[in-house]
Amino acid sequence: MNTKLSLPVIKLLIMLFLTGSLAGCSDDDPAEILQKDRQKILEYIEEHDLDAYEHESGIFVVVEKEGTGEPPGPSSVVLMSYVGYFLDEEVFDSGQDVYLDLSRVVAGFRLGVMEFGRGGKGTILIPSQLGYGPRGSGDIPGNTVIIFDIDIIDYN
Repeated sequence: MNTKLSLPVIKLLIMLFLTGSLAGCSDDDPAEILQKDRQKILEYIEEHDLDAYEHESGIFVVVEKEGTGEPPGPSSVVLMSYVGYFLDEEVFDSGQDVYLDLSRVVAGFRLGVMEFGRGGKGTILIPSQLGYGPRGSGDIPGNTVIIFDIDIIDYN
């Protein structure tokens, strides 16, 4: 049996192939997203003249005040105030004198808080993979860098 495809069918098949091939490119590549997030964070740090260091996890931390004592652990409950915002400085969350269980927050926030002692104050810049990831959460779009200004009061 000899089957010939018409020109419109061939064009459609080529378009479908190209669309499928391109859909798998870069936008979903975690390594590329991490690199783009890192570049955005570095640009933000430079634009705002921040004295930040890069944590081994990929978050960036600005220490305004270190605080005292041993830092909280990954399952500590921390009494703190915070403001969460995007790179354009639009605030998406805040809390004043609230208790947060570090085992129930995004990894980047937990790791950043663990860099401060009691009375510590600073900023945590979090790449999307250590924040809300590709799916986002509520008003936070997927693959979005987030920033938190934190003021740690106490923890157990």
